[in-house]
Amino acid sequence: MKKISTTNAPAAIGPYSQAIDCGDILFASGQLGVVPATGAFAGDDVTAQAKQACENVGAVLAAAGLTFDNVVKTTCFLAEIADFAAFNAVYAEYFTNKPARSCVAAKDLPKGGLCEIEVIAKR
Repeated sequence: MKKISTTNAPAAIGPYSQAIDCGDILFASGQLGVVPATGAFAGDDVTAQAKQACENVGAVLAAAGLTFDNVVKTTCFLAEIADFAAFNAVYAEYFTNKPARSCVAAKDLPKGGLCEIEVIAKR
């Protein structure tokens, strides 16, 4: 197992890795819509945060030598299920290979985020 870390995505805010590479499979921790350089959310709406979360996922994938096309499963968390359609519109731009997905509303997300995306990818 190899820990994956990149400064192109927000640093872990707890005792975990951005991702773990297990050879054929990458398990990536959830990414919020936080701008890595500032630590602030990309915006106050789910569209801006979803776009940044996807960019952060892409940075973690790139650090492992992978792309969105390698993603086989995502788990998505929304602070408000009412944001589902807006979130999907952004998500569809990045995950064009349509991996398996779960998407649920959570009572609260870290740092007060509006969405979070975690992925599993295969080489």
